[in-house]
Amino acid sequence: MAFRDGLYRHGLFRQSLSRRIVIAFVLMTALVGGTFAVGIVETVHQVEERLISSELGGDLGRFLKMESIDEWRHRPEPGQLFFFSDGHGDFALPEELQDLSPGFHEVYREGTSYHGFVQLVDGRRYVLLQDQSGFEEREQLLFAVVLVGFLISLGLSGLLGWLLARKVIEPVVRLSRQVRAPEQLLDEAPRLARDYANDEVGQLAASFDTTLGLLRRALMRERLFTSDVSHELRTPLMVLASSCELLLESPSLDDRGKAQVRRIANACEEMRGLVQTFLMLARSRQDEAGGTPHASLRVVADDLAAQWRPAIEAKGLTFDYHAELADERRYNAPLLRSVLGNLLRNALHYTEQGRIGLSLGEQGFLVEDSGVGIPAAEREAMFQPFVRGGAARGEGLGLGLSLVQRICESQGWSVELSDAEPRGCRFQVLLGGSSAT
Repeated sequence: MAFRDGLYRHGLFRQSLSRRIVIAFVLMTALVGGTFAVGIVETVHQVEERLISSELGGDLGRFLKMESIDEWRHRPEPGQLFFFSDGHGDFALPEELQDLSPGFHEVYREGTSYHGFVQLVDGRRYVLLQDQSGFEEREQLLFAVVLVGFLISLGLSGLLGWLLARKVIEPVVRLSRQVRAPEQLLDEAPRLARDYANDEVGQLAASFDTTLGLLRRALMRERLFTSDVSHELRTPLMVLASSCELLLESPSLDDRGKAQVRRIANACEEMRGLVQTFLMLARSRQDEAGGTPHASLRVVADDLAAQWRPAIEAKGLTFDYHAELADERRYNAPLLRSVLGNLLRNALHYTEQGRIGLSLGEQGFLVEDSGVGIPAAEREAMFQPFVRGGAARGEGLGLGLSLVQRICESQGWSVELSDAEPRGCRFQVLLGGSSAT
C-alpha cells in the first residue's frame, strides 16, 4: 500500500499508458540486466582469483622443493616477488607481510597492487607476490564492456518498449476515438465490441456498449418526455392566447382589466417560447437546422428590452440599454431570446434598488445589476439545476441559470459570472460557434 501510494505521489500512474509501458520495460531491463551484469563481473572476478590463487600456490610449491633455501637459485618470474621468514636480501620477509594468514591475499605495497599467496611450512612463512596490474586492466576492460552493454540494453529496451507500446495501445486509442464520436449517441450506432478480439480491450468495448446503450435510452426518454410535454402544452397555451385576444377586443373591459389581460398574454407568449426552447434542446443540432427562425442580437434585445422595461421601472429601478455596438450576425432566435430573457428576469428578481444594465457588443452581450450579488464560492454551483443563491427569495426553482448554461453549451456560446461594481452580478455571454447569416 505504501509503495503504491508512493508511486501515485511521484506521478508514475499519472503518466500516459505508452510512457508507463516504456518505463516498465526500462525498469525491468535495468533490474534483470543489472543483476546479470553484477553476476558476470563477480563470477569472472572470483574465477580469476581462484585461477591466480592456484597458479601462485603452484609456483610457491615449486620454490619450496628447492634443495637449499639458504642458497636460493630459482629466481621468481617477472612481476613476482618471493619472501620467506629468515630470508636474506631480496628474500627477507617485509614487516607488513609477516602477519598474513595462509592462503590468497590482495596486497598493496610501494604503490603497486599484488596478488599474494602465503604458506606455512615447519613454522616458516613463505610469501609469493605477483603484480596484478594486468589483471586490473582486464577487470576494467570487463567493467567497461559490461557497462556499455548494460547501457545499450537500456536504450534498446526503451526503443522496444516504445514500439510495443504503440502496438499495444493502438486498439485502446481507436476505441477512445470511437467512444468520443458524436454518432455513438445515435440509436443506429454500431456496437463497438464487434471490432475487437475477445480480450481486455474487447471487454472494455463491451462495457462501453452497455454504458452507451443506457445513455442512449436515457436521452431518448428525455427527448420523448420533453417532446410530449411541449406538444401537450401547445394547445392550452393557444387557447389562452386566443382568449386574451378576444378579451382585449371586448368593450366591457376597463384599462386596468386590459392591462391584466396583456400581462397574461405576455406570460403565454413567454411560455410558448420556453416550450420551443425545450423542444430545441431535446433535438439534435441537425434536426433544428432546417426550420428554426434566426435573428440578430439587436432585434432580439430590442424586443426583450421593450418587454422588460415596464416591469423594471415599475420596481423603481433604472434600466440602461446600450445597443450601438451590436453586430448583424444572426443566431437561433428562440434560444437567444431564452438566454437573454432568463438573465433579465434573474436580474429583476434579485435587485431591489439601483439599476439593471444591458449592453450589446460585437461578440455578445452583458447583463449587469446592482442586486445582492453571489459569493465567489457559490458561483460555479449557480449554473446547476435547482441551485439558488444564499439570499434567494420568492418562488424560483433555481432553473433559470441552469437553462442558460445548457443553451450556451448546445450552441457553442459561453456565459461567465463575475462581480459588478460596486455590487451585484455581471453576466457576460459570448456568442461564438453557431450563427447564421
